[in-house]
Amino acid sequence: MTNVLIAAAVALVLSMLGTPLAIRLFSRRGYGQSIREEGPEAHQGKRGTPTMGGTVIVIAALLGFAASHLATLSEPTASALLVLFLMTGLGAVGFLDDFIKIYKQRSLGLRSGAKAFGQLIVGVVFAVLVTRFPNGYAITPAETRFSFLRDFGPSIGLIGFTVWVLIWIVGFSNAVNLTDGLDGLASGAAGVVLGAYVVIGNWQFRNSCVTQQLGPNCYWVRDPLDLAVVAAAVLGALVGFLWWNAPPAKIFMGDTGSLALGGVLAGLAFTTRTQLLLVILAGLCVMITLSVIIQVGFFKMTGKRVFRMAPLQHHFELKGWAETTIVVRFWLIAGLFAAVGLGLFYVEWVPSS
Repeated sequence: MTNVLIAAAVALVLSMLGTPLAIRLFSRRGYGQSIREEGPEAHQGKRGTPTMGGTVIVIAALLGFAASHLATLSEPTASALLVLFLMTGLGAVGFLDDFIKIYKQRSLGLRSGAKAFGQLIVGVVFAVLVTRFPNGYAITPAETRFSFLRDFGPSIGLIGFTVWVLIWIVGFSNAVNLTDGLDGLASGAAGVVLGAYVVIGNWQFRNSCVTQQLGPNCYWVRDPLDLAVVAAAVLGALVGFLWWNAPPAKIFMGDTGSLALGGVLAGLAFTTRTQLLLVILAGLCVMITLSVIIQVGFFKMTGKRVFRMAPLQHHFELKGWAETTIVVRFWLIAGLFAAVGLGLFYVEWVPSS
């Protein structure tokens, strides 16, 4: 637990102190947010707010993780490094997207094909490497199988697994991106899920088949404690960033942050063997993504809209809800989803008597 606490504390302090520096730097260079003309009218006042704040989240999380291992003289594990690679790689794709938006002063950055290609390259590398690096007990960071509370079913093969990984990476990186529509919304929602993964990683470590030999309910997870350290480092960085991103936001995370956070969540889901559980833990992001799918699909079929605007948070804006009201209520929903997910995770440990 020492590693977990150090990682979270260092990342939080670095993010809390580093974000105002980034605000001043990006403001001087004119790295301001472009706003879609078709978006809610109230958002036009946010034009020019510094963006690319996700760079602070990524850097603070990486340094927090490194500091925890330096302080305890422990070696980082393969599972943790692969999740951090996924976060950084997708963050780099998001950074290019943000930079093009700023440079060309438009609300669209990378072309969809180029953005998808970047996600594809990072995702394929992660999918291939995450099935390698077995430890002394022949446990790899992930298996080529589906998982809910743990792995189940037969192997789907490396090709099938790679496709599955890509679906999850692209799906959740875009889900967090869609959630990032109001000040502090994505930061808070992702933070709740990361907090759940701190708990999951620590519980898996305490009930590891390798270290505890606890019988049928133990976990065959390669590096659960270090995965909790990763989740804690990113959570600490998010809390420090949220201090400046809360309404009214002084800086936005941009695609740099949203893609990186989606990558962390997907990476943790694969390495903790909780792929399908992530759908519940990150239920708010899933719900917001479904609102876009429903809106687009229904409009194409009927020419009519289900919501006043998608993603879902903008529907409530147009209904007259205050931005802070939407954000806080959606945070509560995110917390409820995470609580349900953790409840399901623990349910197999409840005595059946």
